[in-house]
Amino acid sequence: MIELTNLTFGYNQKKILYRDLDLSLQPGSIYGLLGKNGAGKSSLLRLMGGLLYPTAGTINVAGFTPRKREPAFLQEMYFIPEEIYLPSVSLNRFIDTMGPFYPKFSESQFRKYLVEFDVPPDQKLTAMSYGQKKKVIISFGLATNTRVLIMDEPTNGLDIPSKSQFRKIVSSALAPERLVLISTHQVRDLDNLIDGIIIIDESEILLNHSLNHIGDRLMFSTLSSVTEADRVLYAEPSMRGYSVVMENLEQEDSRVDLERLFNAVVTNRDGIKNIFR
Repeated sequence: MIELTNLTFGYNQKKILYRDLDLSLQPGSIYGLLGKNGAGKSSLLRLMGGLLYPTAGTINVAGFTPRKREPAFLQEMYFIPEEIYLPSVSLNRFIDTMGPFYPKFSESQFRKYLVEFDVPPDQKLTAMSYGQKKKVIISFGLATNTRVLIMDEPTNGLDIPSKSQFRKIVSSALAPERLVLISTHQVRDLDNLIDGIIIIDESEILLNHSLNHIGDRLMFSTLSSVTEADRVLYAEPSMRGYSVVMENLEQEDSRVDLERLFNAVVTNRDGIKNIFR
């Protein structure tokens, strides 16, 4: 569904952000894209959306080359940027204007999501709060039913109840032929939502695996103390001792902690790479 092959990109000759990058994402999944501020997450999403052009290599999204921005491609990909803009029109006018661009757009779905998000239907879009505007654009993106939906920091501006609702709504909108990619630095906003996780750091993809596979290879636990014999990949102090990430040698079940996983990957790159070779 999304294939990046030998991708190279930089904003100028002196600063190459990505070099010979490979990435493969499949439909029927919700992926989380994590990285530090400035790691290039937004740039990667914009490359997939055809808003930036690679210096070298190829990008294939749903069978299209994004940089060409063909109408058929734009009907199958919806991109929600971090900074959103909505026109000064009513909700009905917005539907009448934007809906026809997407052949599989469902007005009934759109209105259902708005009700679930508790968005008032009778306000002009520009009169809404930033959080309400975010809910409108997320609801519309889901209701387009495009094969690819890309969201950059979608939960910024949402309060805690709305973030919980976001997870429920997005998970309900997934279909076998659809791919959802969400970039965020709010790691916990992706809890109980994503199927796979991509972690980038210093222009490199350090991890790209399903949570099931990660749970098979890593164990997330708590230890009263940490010794070399414990083979700990990452540890942080907690109320009960240390919250740790370890190699799952005994194939024990544990819940993948996304925040702990991210810290483990970026601080112990070689140790994590060796486990997932």
